[in-house]
Amino acid sequence: MDLSQIKMVVTDMDGTLLNSNHEVSPRFFEIFDELKKKDILFVAASGRQYNSMVDKLHSIKDDIIVIAENGALVKQKGDVLLTTPITKSEVDRILAVVQPLSNAHPVLCSQNGAFANPDSDDFLNLLREYYSEFEVVEDQTKVDTEILKIAIYHFESSERHIYPAVRSLEDSLKVKVSGANWVDISHQNAHKGYALQKVMDQHQITSNEVMVFGDYNNDLEMLQLSNYSFAMANAHPNVLKVAQYKTSSNNEFGVERILEKLI
Repeated sequence: MDLSQIKMVVTDMDGTLLNSNHEVSPRFFEIFDELKKKDILFVAASGRQYNSMVDKLHSIKDDIIVIAENGALVKQKGDVLLTTPITKSEVDRILAVVQPLSNAHPVLCSQNGAFANPDSDDFLNLLREYYSEFEVVEDQTKVDTEILKIAIYHFESSERHIYPAVRSLEDSLKVKVSGANWVDISHQNAHKGYALQKVMDQHQITSNEVMVFGDYNNDLEMLQLSNYSFAMANAHPNVLKVAQYKTSSNNEFGVERILEKLI
């Protein structure tokens, strides 16, 4: 595997760059310094909120490109490069489907924050890991802020308990099982692949010059943009099928082990 042409590295966060404790390893930050010396661009791509992502990558936040909210928002040095929101009518349509579901916890995600309902203290406590900025509102249908994505959490399984109820929305929206407990619903173009293609075009990067890491279904489109795509050992079966290569799990420095070959 010849990695000499790589000019850009893209990695998902949860289940990929982050370990099971939601931590970025010191080893990664050491590697990043070497990537920077080689002028290799680094892109963090996640379903997470922008603020939550830069909290995890605070020391390098001004040196990277951030694809947040599954591709609905792209920022660099705090500047917005791309937003792909959903309309208010689509927000209302999604909520009409989701709110009657048992144990489903929808979160309305905007550029600068998020809006959750107060139904479950356990969920709100968990939400703080993924959303450093959010507001609790009694009626989500009355939120008038531009919404980029609606994320829906289920404590048991999003794929079993949420996705079957919302798959009908795929006629006009992007519906992604983005984690074991999350389903994300957004504009049809609001996915990591669309956002990454825009970033690659801006920097004139080809599929042979970008390396991509991922573990779940919301990574599929961006993995398909690279000839050097890596599935984590802990990846969803769909990701293992699509990726060109496989690396160790997120708890075994799967990203770091491959990046060390670049430096």
